[in-house]
Amino acid sequence: MVDIGAYNTLKVARKTNIGLYLDDGGDGILLPKRFVPPGINAGDELKVFLYHDSDNRVIATTQQPYGVVGDTVRLKVVSTTKQGAFLDWGLMKDLFVPASQQRSKMLVGGEYLVKIYLDERTGRVAATEKTEAAVSNEELTVKEMEIVDLAVSRETELGFTVVINGKHLGMLYANEVFQTIEPGQKLKGYIKKIRPDNKIDVALGKPGYQRVEDEEGKILRLLQENNGYLPYHDKSSPEDIYAFFAMSKKVFKMTTGALYKQRKIDFTKTGIQLVAED
Repeated sequence: MVDIGAYNTLKVARKTNIGLYLDDGGDGILLPKRFVPPGINAGDELKVFLYHDSDNRVIATTQQPYGVVGDTVRLKVVSTTKQGAFLDWGLMKDLFVPASQQRSKMLVGGEYLVKIYLDERTGRVAATEKTEAAVSNEELTVKEMEIVDLAVSRETELGFTVVINGKHLGMLYANEVFQTIEPGQKLKGYIKKIRPDNKIDVALGKPGYQRVEDEEGKILRLLQENNGYLPYHDKSSPEDIYAFFAMSKKVFKMTTGALYKQRKIDFTKTGIQLVAED
C-alpha cells in the first residue's frame, strides 16, 4: 500500500527509457526520467512524493511540494475555471480547489490559506479554503500552557482564528498581538486557556516565566549596547516598549523584575540601569 499526497519510500523495480518504475506491489509507479537522481539502480530505495497526474495516474516525483495531505498552507492562485481554482504548490501539476471549497471566488495572483486533503470520492489530492471545517475541538489533544504550532486562519472582530497543530481551532486576541500577522502565517505559541465548551485561547511566544527567561538575555544585551542604560520603565507606553524590545509591556515588567531580584539591573526614575559587576 502507498499513501497518495504523502512521501513514500519505495524500492526501484526497474529502469526504462522514460524513467524508473517503483515497486507498489502492482504494476509499479513511474518516476519520470527528469526527476531521477543520478546513480540510482534497480533495488535501490527512493523517498518520493505521490500524486495523480493529468491522466489520473499515480505518479512519483522527487520534487518537494509546499505541503502534504493534512497540512494547512498559504498558496498562490495561478489560474481559475468555473469548476475551481488551481494553486502553485511547488509541483509541475497545480493543486485544485473546487469552487464548493472556496469561501469566496478565488482570484489569480491572490494568496489563500488552504488545507490539503485527499478527496474520498476521487482519491486525488485537493485543497479547501474552509480550513476551520477540517479541524475539530470535540476531542482535544492539547493542554493549558503547552507550546504549539499555530497557523493563522482569518481575522475577526476579536482578533485572529488560528489552527492549532493542524488539529484544533483557537482564538488569538488582538489586544495580545504586538506584531503584524496575516492569514496563512505560521507562528509559535501556547495554550493560554481551555474553556468548558472546549474553545481555546492562545497566545504567542512561551508561557509565563519560561518566556521571561528567554527575554532576560535580550534586555541585558541591549543595556550593554547602550552604555548600561535604557530609558524604559513601568510608565512607558506598551507601543514604545514593543517597538524597542519586541515584547509586550507585561513581559517587559516581568523580565525586568526578575533581573532586579537577581541584582543585575536597578530601576531609576527614568529607566533601567545595568548593575556593574564586582
